[in-house]
Amino acid sequence: MDPLLLALLGFCVMMLLIALHVPIGIAMALVGVTGFAQITGWGPALSLMASEPASAMGNLDLAVIPLFMLMGSLAAAGGLASDVYDMANALFGHRRGGLATTTVVASAGFGAICGSGVATTATFGRVAMPEMLSRGYQPGLAAGSIAAGGTLGIIVPPSSMMILYAVLTEQSVLDLFTAAIIPAALAVIFYAVAVQYAVARNPEAAPIAEKMPLNERMVALGHGWSVIVLAVVVLGGIYSGVFTVNEAAAVGVVVAFLFGIVRRKINRKTFLRVMAEASAATAMIYIMVFGATIFSYFVSVTGGAQYLVDTIAALSVEPLLIIFGLLLLYIFLGAFFDEVAAMVITLPFVIPVIQGLGYDLVWWGIVNVVVIGIGMITPPIGINVMLLNSMHTSIRLTTIYRGIVPFLCADLVRLTLLVLFPSLTLWLPSVLG
Repeated sequence: MDPLLLALLGFCVMMLLIALHVPIGIAMALVGVTGFAQITGWGPALSLMASEPASAMGNLDLAVIPLFMLMGSLAAAGGLASDVYDMANALFGHRRGGLATTTVVASAGFGAICGSGVATTATFGRVAMPEMLSRGYQPGLAAGSIAAGGTLGIIVPPSSMMILYAVLTEQSVLDLFTAAIIPAALAVIFYAVAVQYAVARNPEAAPIAEKMPLNERMVALGHGWSVIVLAVVVLGGIYSGVFTVNEAAAVGVVVAFLFGIVRRKINRKTFLRVMAEASAATAMIYIMVFGATIFSYFVSVTGGAQYLVDTIAALSVEPLLIIFGLLLLYIFLGAFFDEVAAMVITLPFVIPVIQGLGYDLVWWGIVNVVVIGIGMITPPIGINVMLLNSMHTSIRLTTIYRGIVPFLCADLVRLTLLVLFPSLTLWLPSVLG
């Protein structure tokens, strides 16, 4: 069979297996090994099943993911999510739309110690939703701010998505973390503006709460010190050069664990549950990495990626139009797949195109994460929206989608700025590098 036809057939079979609910990593590995065998023979193909997992297991950059996963789980179990919400509420809760803004700011703060968009959404679906509803917020705005705020979990460093991208594309994790700072700050600002726009159009969506007495505000701000300490230790240690990314993740796990112990939030039962959650999430990511690397070998040996690059290069189309076409594809994929799956499935095809067009891979990594985050709240599915709907079945799905609209518009403006002005992403790494 013609190698290019084999590559196309392999991709179609992989998507069919995924549609049949075969785990994505396993589907990619099966197609990759079988397709590779058709070209090189079964001996070299089967050797990939041993060499690639072994290589991934020995990759120190990838080892950061389970550490950050564990740190985020320990932080959530230790009550740090509630603390960061209380602290943000003390600052913004008394303003119109203040609780929705609080949710956005708290999601960013929790994202800095969690690294997962879905986990951030689930956490604030439990913490923030009851607070907003009990204070008269309309369900659409409440759910919209939580679902949109959840996407900050993958753009605020340290992000497991950025680590995964760095491993799969052989980029510097630290460069990606640094490049994400300005886009993450823009996300928080634009979401806060989206909240103000929503309440300006419909003031009844967010009643003004009474201002907390000064002593209560100081107590709430005091509760947030643990989150600040954890974020400063991890991110401050990384950017100051005191710790490597791996060391900072390990120290973060220890600090989060000690906070949980001192607060008596973590006991034997809680600890085992946290370990099980972190282990399950880590195993899923590792299996996806195994599958993605094996599938990448298959795509490479067929020449499919190079053919795609050559075909696009032959088009008399501006590179920016190609970039925007890829972004539309990612928004579509993000609506159906979780963030990790949307990335690992496409990287074997997309990265050669980005390189062929002459774009920086660190810039594309940030844009890639941002656009996948947009897909997480995009109809007709949007994993964050579905998660919230499953947690709060009394809120209609259409209500959540209406609440998402201002945040989705803010996301599209932010994405356009990042694409048109790459310096927003690349300036900090060039200065600090």
